[in-house]
Amino acid sequence: MKATITGIGMSKVARSQHRPAIHLLADAALEAMADAGLTRADIDGIATYPGKMSGGSPGMSPLGVGDVRNGLGLSTRWHSSTPEGPAQASAIMVAAMAVATGQARHVLCFRALTESSSQTADRRASVPTAGGARIDGWPSWLLPMQAMSAANWTALVAARYFHEFGLTREHLGTLAVNQRANAQLNPRALMHGKPLSMEDYLAARMISSPLCLFDCDVPVDGAACIIVSAPDAARDTRKTPLRIEAMGAAMGPVETWDQQPDVTQMAAHDAGRDLWTRTDYKPDDVDVLALYDGFSILTAMWLEALGFCGHGEVPGFIADGNTRLDGRFPLNTGGGQLSAGRLHGFGHLHEACTQLWGEAGDRQVKDARLATVAMGGGPLAGCLLVARD
Repeated sequence: MKATITGIGMSKVARSQHRPAIHLLADAALEAMADAGLTRADIDGIATYPGKMSGGSPGMSPLGVGDVRNGLGLSTRWHSSTPEGPAQASAIMVAAMAVATGQARHVLCFRALTESSSQTADRRASVPTAGGARIDGWPSWLLPMQAMSAANWTALVAARYFHEFGLTREHLGTLAVNQRANAQLNPRALMHGKPLSMEDYLAARMISSPLCLFDCDVPVDGAACIIVSAPDAARDTRKTPLRIEAMGAAMGPVETWDQQPDVTQMAAHDAGRDLWTRTDYKPDDVDVLALYDGFSILTAMWLEALGFCGHGEVPGFIADGNTRLDGRFPLNTGGGQLSAGRLHGFGHLHEACTQLWGEAGDRQVKDARLATVAMGGGPLAGCLLVARD
């Protein structure tokens, strides 16, 4: 893939900041440009997922490419928002294709959310009915059954995986507790200074069995930006670009979460297979994992989808300590969305780049040169392999 990552930025990530989304975005964008050694005049493309949304889940996507272009005073010539692409990774993927084909040179990819401060008692984040709009399509078949949110849909997947392969709450708790420990080493993480024990995890209130409070990511106010640049960008930028080695994408055989032929496999499994056909690297070459954790079960399934263990082998893989910071495949080293806050996958890519540039401080993985980043769950999935040469 002829594309690189040259800069990253992130605003303060917190609950109920009550700051305008464009202010959060500006903080992240200016940090990313400074990180790359670029100016606003250098940015000639913008990409985001899913684009501006005025209805539906409150605060889920308050900014479109036009808002950002005008708010930052950019003079861009290429733009994209992709609500139906390979999950949240679609913005990065289309930007990579844009710079590879000469449509742009430096694309600012962004994700901004104000889900925390936008919630009220009757308007909740990530609930399809929260915006008051009429519901149609496949969610209309789930909501009458009180499957009101992705927590319910994902719990179905988790329950089946538990039944088929012996995964337990303790296995998922290991992921959550490990990521919270990583967050203690990340000053920018939402849960920094708030450790979590296995006892805390097992005592937490159930959200949708078998998923408890700590299996669910945390709605926040925040923004993250990634600058995707042309392969010869090194002459423009402050530090050595990271190379997007390969990308994998997939859509499930059906659009819904509950009607998959095998609910213990997601679109992620097809995306993972696609990824490894596009590179000479193998899973054993990877140093850092940054895998989507909207819910802990999604992370577990991404582990097998990307070939780090076989189908149904996740329980043993987790129990053997592979995903700890000092394990063979350090996972979600910044805390992930469970402990650093929900930035819909952009926080994962930000952390992977931080690791590959050797800037992760006390949580730095030694000699990290290759990272796998995965985003999405259910019927949509996208993943990337990012390398430091």
